[in-house]
Amino acid sequence: MRFSKDQAQWATWPKWVENKPYPTPPAPALTFIGHSSFLIRLPGLNVLTDPVFSRRCSPVSWAGPQRVRAPGVALENLPPIGLILLSHNHYDHMDIPALRRLRHRHPHAAIVTTLGNAPFLAAHGLPGAVELDWWQTHQTAGATITVTPARHFAARTLWDRNRTLWGGFMLGHNGRTIYFTGDSGYTSFFKTIGQRLGPPDLALIPIGAYEPRSFMAPVHINPAEAVQAFQDLGARRAVGMHFGTFQLTAEPIDAPPRDLATARTAAGLPPEAFTVLDVGESLAI
Repeated sequence: MRFSKDQAQWATWPKWVENKPYPTPPAPALTFIGHSSFLIRLPGLNVLTDPVFSRRCSPVSWAGPQRVRAPGVALENLPPIGLILLSHNHYDHMDIPALRRLRHRHPHAAIVTTLGNAPFLAAHGLPGAVELDWWQTHQTAGATITVTPARHFAARTLWDRNRTLWGGFMLGHNGRTIYFTGDSGYTSFFKTIGQRLGPPDLALIPIGAYEPRSFMAPVHINPAEAVQAFQDLGARRAVGMHFGTFQLTAEPIDAPPRDLATARTAAGLPPEAFTVLDVGESLAI
Protein backbone atom coordinates (compact mmCIF):
# COMPACT_ATOMS: atom_id res chain seq x y z
CA MET A 1 0.00 0.00 0.00
CA ARG A 2 1.31 3.42 -0.91
CA PHE A 3 0.11 6.93 -0.26
CA SER A 4 1.11 10.33 -1.52
CA LYS A 5 1.67 13.39 0.61
CA ASP A 6 -1.44 14.94 -0.99
CA GLN A 7 -3.61 11.93 -0.16
CA ALA A 8 -2.37 11.87 3.41
CA GLN A 9 -2.70 15.66 3.88
CA TRP A 10 0.76 15.93 5.33
CA ALA A 11 1.28 18.61 7.93
CA THR A 12 4.05 21.12 7.36
CA TRP A 13 6.83 20.79 9.91
CA PRO A 14 9.26 23.59 10.74
CA LYS A 15 12.54 23.34 8.89
CA TRP A 16 14.51 23.65 12.11
CA VAL A 17 13.87 23.76 15.87
CA GLU A 18 16.60 24.97 18.20
CA ASN A 19 17.23 22.82 21.26
CA LYS A 20 17.04 24.30 24.73
CA PRO A 21 19.92 23.77 27.16
CA TYR A 22 19.14 21.37 29.99
CA PRO A 23 21.12 20.36 33.08
CA THR A 24 22.15 16.74 33.34
CA PRO A 25 21.16 15.09 36.63
CA PRO A 26 23.52 12.60 38.24
CA ALA A 27 23.16 8.95 37.26
CA PRO A 28 20.97 7.01 37.12
CA ALA A 29 19.26 9.14 34.50
CA LEU A 30 17.62 8.98 31.09
CA THR A 31 18.39 11.60 28.42
CA PHE A 32 16.36 11.99 25.22
CA ILE A 33 18.76 12.37 22.30
CA GLY A 34 15.91 12.41 19.79
CA HIS A 35 13.57 10.08 17.86
CA SER A 36 14.23 6.64 19.43
CA SER A 37 17.71 7.46 20.70
CA PHE A 38 18.22 7.63 24.45
CA LEU A 39 21.26 7.77 26.65
CA ILE A 40 20.61 5.64 29.72
CA ARG A 41 23.16 6.28 32.45
CA LEU A 42 23.16 3.49 35.02
CA PRO A 43 25.65 2.85 37.81
CA GLY A 44 28.75 1.62 36.02
CA LEU A 45 27.08 1.34 32.59
CA ASN A 46 26.03 3.83 29.91
CA VAL A 47 23.61 2.54 27.28
CA LEU A 48 22.47 3.91 23.91
CA THR A 49 19.24 2.84 22.25
CA ASP A 50 18.99 2.94 18.44
CA PRO A 51 21.56 5.75 18.18
CA VAL A 52 20.83 8.00 15.19
CA PHE A 53 23.06 11.05 14.86
CA SER A 54 23.20 11.57 11.08
CA ARG A 55 21.46 14.47 9.36
CA ARG A 56 19.20 12.13 7.37
CA CYS A 57 17.71 8.69 8.03
CA SER A 58 18.12 7.53 4.46
CA PRO A 59 20.30 5.32 2.26
CA VAL A 60 21.76 8.49 0.68
CA SER A 61 23.11 11.68 2.19
CA TRP A 62 21.33 14.02 -0.23
CA ALA A 63 17.69 12.91 0.04
CA GLY A 64 15.22 11.38 2.47
CA PRO A 65 13.88 12.44 5.88
CA GLN A 66 16.05 15.14 7.41
CA ARG A 67 16.23 15.92 11.10
CA VAL A 68 14.65 19.14 12.27
CA ARG A 69 16.51 19.17 15.58
CA ALA A 70 20.11 18.50 16.49
CA PRO A 71 20.78 15.48 18.70
CA GLY A 72 20.11 16.31 22.35
CA VAL A 73 23.65 15.14 23.16
CA ALA A 74 26.34 15.44 20.49
CA LEU A 75 28.04 12.16 19.71
CA GLU A 76 31.37 13.71 20.69
CA ASN A 77 29.98 14.65 24.12
CA LEU A 78 28.70 11.22 25.11
CA PRO A 79 30.15 9.60 28.22
CA PRO A 80 31.92 6.23 27.81
CA ILE A 81 29.39 3.85 26.27
CA GLY A 82 29.31 0.21 27.34
CA LEU A 83 26.22 -1.08 25.50
CA ILE A 84 24.36 -0.24 22.28
CA LEU A 85 20.91 -1.71 21.62
CA LEU A 86 19.73 -1.92 17.98
CA SER A 87 16.08 -2.91 17.61
CA HIS A 88 15.90 -3.37 13.83
CA ASN A 89 17.48 -2.30 10.57
CA HIS A 90 15.36 0.66 9.43
CA TYR A 91 17.38 3.78 8.66
CA ASP A 92 15.79 5.77 11.48
CA HIS A 93 17.00 3.13 13.96
CA MET A 94 20.22 1.70 12.50
CA ASP A 95 22.50 4.60 11.50
CA ILE A 96 25.65 3.00 10.11
CA PRO A 97 27.77 6.19 9.86
CA ALA A 98 26.95 7.04 13.49
CA LEU A 99 27.64 3.48 14.62
CA ARG A 100 31.07 3.58 12.96
CA ARG A 101 31.85 6.82 14.77
CA LEU A 102 30.65 5.32 18.03
CA ARG A 103 32.80 2.20 17.50
CA HIS A 104 35.82 4.42 16.91
CA ARG A 105 35.23 6.44 20.08
CA HIS A 106 33.92 3.56 22.24
CA PRO A 107 35.66 0.44 20.89
CA HIS A 108 34.64 -1.75 23.82
CA ALA A 109 30.90 -1.02 23.65
CA ALA A 110 28.88 -4.21 23.18
CA ILE A 111 26.27 -4.19 20.42
CA VAL A 112 23.15 -6.30 20.93
CA THR A 113 20.65 -6.52 18.10
CA THR A 114 17.92 -8.68 16.62
CA LEU A 115 18.36 -11.87 14.63
CA GLY A 116 20.11 -11.59 11.27
CA ASN A 117 21.68 -8.15 11.72
CA ALA A 118 25.18 -9.17 12.85
CA PRO A 119 26.46 -10.12 9.36
CA PHE A 120 25.22 -6.83 7.92
CA LEU A 121 26.90 -4.85 10.69
CA ALA A 122 30.15 -6.81 10.25
CA ALA A 123 30.11 -6.13 6.51
CA HIS A 124 29.94 -2.42 7.32
CA GLY A 125 32.89 -2.38 9.69
CA LEU A 126 31.05 -3.28 12.90
CA PRO A 127 32.01 -6.86 13.79
CA GLY A 128 31.17 -8.62 17.02
CA ALA A 129 27.49 -7.74 17.42
CA VAL A 130 25.39 -10.25 19.35
CA GLU A 131 22.12 -11.06 17.61
CA LEU A 132 19.14 -12.54 19.43
CA ASP A 133 15.78 -14.05 18.56
CA TRP A 134 12.61 -13.09 20.40
CA TRP A 135 12.80 -14.06 24.08
CA GLN A 136 16.49 -14.91 23.90
CA THR A 137 18.66 -13.40 26.64
CA HIS A 138 22.26 -12.23 26.70
CA GLN A 139 24.38 -10.96 29.55
CA THR A 140 27.06 -8.34 28.99
CA ALA A 141 28.58 -5.36 30.77
CA GLY A 142 26.73 -6.25 33.96
CA ALA A 143 23.34 -6.15 32.22
CA THR A 144 20.82 -8.78 31.18
CA ILE A 145 19.19 -8.09 27.82
CA THR A 146 16.15 -9.98 26.53
CA VAL A 147 14.82 -9.33 23.04
CA THR A 148 11.07 -8.86 23.09
CA PRO A 149 8.57 -9.41 20.26
CA ALA A 150 6.98 -6.56 18.32
CA ARG A 151 4.57 -6.08 15.43
CA HIS A 152 6.67 -4.42 12.78
CA PHE A 153 8.91 -5.30 9.80
CA ALA A 154 12.49 -4.93 8.58
CA ALA A 155 14.09 -3.69 5.35
CA ARG A 156 17.07 -1.69 4.13
CA THR A 157 16.26 -1.99 0.41
CA LEU A 158 13.39 -3.00 -1.86
CA TRP A 159 14.74 -6.55 -1.97
CA ASP A 160 15.40 -7.56 1.64
CA ARG A 161 12.06 -7.13 3.39
CA ASN A 162 11.80 -9.18 6.58
CA ARG A 163 15.06 -11.04 6.07
CA THR A 164 16.14 -9.84 9.50
CA LEU A 165 14.19 -9.60 12.74
CA TRP A 166 12.76 -6.63 14.62
CA GLY A 167 11.89 -6.31 18.29
CA GLY A 168 12.43 -4.48 21.54
CA PHE A 169 14.58 -5.04 24.61
CA MET A 170 14.06 -5.63 28.29
CA LEU A 171 17.18 -4.38 30.03
CA GLY A 172 17.91 -5.52 33.55
CA HIS A 173 20.68 -3.92 35.60
CA ASN A 174 21.23 -3.85 39.37
CA GLY A 175 17.63 -4.74 40.11
CA ARG A 176 16.21 -2.10 37.72
CA THR A 177 14.31 -3.03 34.54
CA ILE A 178 13.90 -0.77 31.50
CA TYR A 179 11.82 -1.78 28.49
CA PHE A 180 12.66 -0.27 25.10
CA THR A 181 9.87 -1.00 22.62
CA GLY A 182 11.65 -0.35 19.33
CA ASP A 183 8.88 0.07 16.74
CA SER A 184 5.55 -1.76 16.93
CA GLY A 185 1.92 -1.65 16.00
CA TYR A 186 -0.49 -2.39 18.80
CA THR A 187 -0.36 -6.07 19.72
CA SER A 188 -1.09 -8.56 22.48
CA PHE A 189 2.68 -8.90 22.81
CA PHE A 190 2.70 -5.98 25.25
CA LYS A 191 0.61 -7.88 27.78
CA THR A 192 2.66 -11.05 27.20
CA ILE A 193 5.93 -9.16 27.78
CA GLY A 194 4.69 -7.79 31.10
CA GLN A 195 3.44 -11.18 32.20
CA ARG A 196 6.51 -13.13 31.08
CA LEU A 197 9.29 -10.73 32.09
CA GLY A 198 7.54 -8.75 34.81
CA PRO A 199 6.35 -5.14 34.80
CA PRO A 200 9.24 -2.83 33.88
CA ASP A 201 10.24 0.04 36.13
CA LEU A 202 10.42 2.27 33.06
CA ALA A 203 9.04 1.76 29.56
CA LEU A 204 10.22 3.73 26.51
CA ILE A 205 7.24 3.62 24.16
CA PRO A 206 6.73 5.13 20.68
CA ILE A 207 4.08 7.84 20.33
CA GLY A 208 4.83 9.26 16.85
CA ALA A 209 4.72 8.42 13.12
CA TYR A 210 1.13 7.16 13.23
CA GLU A 211 -0.86 8.98 10.53
CA PRO A 212 -2.64 8.00 8.35
CA ARG A 213 -3.92 5.09 10.43
CA SER A 214 -5.03 3.18 7.33
CA PHE A 215 -1.36 2.83 6.45
CA MET A 216 0.53 3.05 9.74
CA ALA A 217 -1.65 1.14 12.24
CA PRO A 218 -0.10 -2.29 11.53
CA VAL A 219 3.43 -1.08 12.33
CA HIS A 220 3.26 2.05 14.54
CA ILE A 221 1.12 2.65 17.61
CA ASN A 222 -0.56 6.01 18.11
CA PRO A 223 -0.59 7.79 21.50
CA ALA A 224 -3.87 6.17 22.62
CA GLU A 225 -2.46 2.74 21.80
CA ALA A 226 0.79 3.70 23.54
CA VAL A 227 -1.19 4.36 26.73
CA GLN A 228 -2.89 0.99 26.34
CA ALA A 229 0.50 -0.67 25.81
CA PHE A 230 1.76 1.01 28.99
CA GLN A 231 -1.19 -0.42 30.90
CA ASP A 232 -0.79 -3.86 29.29
CA LEU A 233 2.86 -3.96 30.35
CA GLY A 234 2.00 -2.96 33.90
CA ALA A 235 4.92 -0.51 33.71
CA ARG A 236 5.51 1.79 36.66
CA ARG A 237 6.09 4.77 34.38
CA ALA A 238 6.78 5.50 30.73
CA VAL A 239 8.49 8.03 28.48
CA GLY A 240 7.41 8.64 24.88
CA MET A 241 9.74 8.40 21.91
CA HIS A 242 9.78 8.20 18.08
CA PHE A 243 8.50 11.74 17.52
CA GLY A 244 9.59 15.30 16.84
CA THR A 245 12.90 14.65 15.04
CA PHE A 246 12.24 13.31 11.51
CA GLN A 247 8.98 13.80 9.63
CA LEU A 248 8.20 10.26 8.58
CA THR A 249 4.40 10.48 8.44
CA ALA A 250 1.53 12.94 8.15
CA GLU A 251 0.80 14.25 11.64
CA PRO A 252 2.01 17.70 12.84
CA ILE A 253 5.23 17.85 14.83
CA ASP A 254 3.39 18.74 18.05
CA ALA A 255 0.57 16.19 17.68
CA PRO A 256 2.16 13.20 19.48
CA PRO A 257 2.66 14.90 22.90
CA ARG A 258 -0.74 16.59 22.60
CA ASP A 259 -2.52 13.36 21.69
CA LEU A 260 -0.65 11.54 24.45
CA ALA A 261 -1.93 14.04 27.01
CA THR A 262 -5.50 13.49 25.76
CA ALA A 263 -5.15 9.70 25.89
CA ARG A 264 -3.53 9.80 29.32
CA THR A 265 -6.36 11.90 30.72
CA ALA A 266 -8.96 9.59 29.17
CA ALA A 267 -7.25 6.64 30.90
CA GLY A 268 -7.22 8.45 34.24
CA LEU A 269 -3.43 8.54 34.45
CA PRO A 270 -1.47 11.35 36.10
CA PRO A 271 0.96 13.29 33.86
CA GLU A 272 4.02 11.79 35.56
CA ALA A 273 2.91 8.24 34.75
CA PHE A 274 3.56 8.60 31.01
CA THR A 275 5.44 11.71 30.03
CA VAL A 276 7.65 13.06 27.26
CA LEU A 277 11.07 14.67 27.42
CA ASP A 278 12.21 17.54 25.28
CA VAL A 279 15.23 16.82 23.11
CA GLY A 280 18.26 17.02 25.41
CA GLU A 281 16.14 16.84 28.55
CA SER A 282 16.89 14.27 31.24
CA LEU A 283 14.88 12.37 33.79
CA ALA A 284 16.33 10.98 37.00
CA ILE A 285 15.54 7.28 37.18
